Amino acid sequence: MGNQVDKLSHLSYAEVPTTDPHGSEDDGPRIGVSYIFASDDDELDDNHQHHNVDGSERNQEEKRYDKRNELDCAVYHRDECIYEKNANAADAETFSPENLLNRCKPGDALEFVAAGQHPHWAVYVGDFQVVHLHRVEIKNSFLTDASQGRRGRIANDLYKFKPLGSDMVVQNAMEQVGAKDRELSWRNSECFAAWCRFGKREFKMGGEIRIGKQPYRLKLFLPDKQFHVLEFQSLEDLIMERRRNDQIGKAAVIQELAHHLNASGSSGS
Repeated sequence: MGNQVDKLSHLSYAEVPTTDPHGSEDDGPRIGVSYIFASDDDELDDNHQHHNVDGSERNQEEKRYDKRNELDCAVYHRDECIYEKNANAADAETFSPENLLNRCKPGDALEFVAAGQHPHWAVYVGDFQVVHLHRVEIKNSFLTDASQGRRGRIANDLYKFKPLGSDMVVQNAMEQVGAKDRELSWRNSECFAAWCRFGKREFKMGGEIRIGKQPYRLKLFLPDKQFHVLEFQSLEDLIMERRRNDQIGKAAVIQELAHHLNASGSSGS
């Protein structure tokens, strides 16, 4: 505690006190960090890595997606776990867009994933269609178009909140179709889809006051039973950082943290 932390080139942050949500103090290194973010890259220029490539090259890129490069993590609001991702869980399996269609029900939250990209979320509204935030506009698209060839899964159970009824989820999504730019209340597709499904203001921009003690913790599970905890003042800020980790992948996050901890002079037990 009280370590002086070197600044990472892509983030501005300040060190804050940390605790393990389970009360354990001997499982590994942890440093609390409060981040400042811009909007997600995937909503400003989704699939930006694939401009000027043909379909075969794009498919080759997406074949490199491997769920083993997803970092297991959990999110806590104070002591309550509100989100948990385990790459080995049965519901972490991904499917082609065509196979995913056969599994969807109206009101489902979907997550499309590919190597080197932010996950793209959408709400399935029936008739092979989804509503999603894409390039700063809420759009109604066919699922296969929204996926852009990425593999996908039903993401209903990642968040632990009680969902709204399926009709209300679809209504929330459809009522926002066409909203764009300054009309938007979300900075990324995940926050939009989660708001549609759960109706919580915490997923909106400015939905929580960002002052005082950070009530949210992002717990990253590392090799050798170690973990790393970051603290945030709002759920939206935490989601932006978790999505950045998803985009760069598990190996890069571990390397980044190793450099970060070595620079700060910390060592895990």
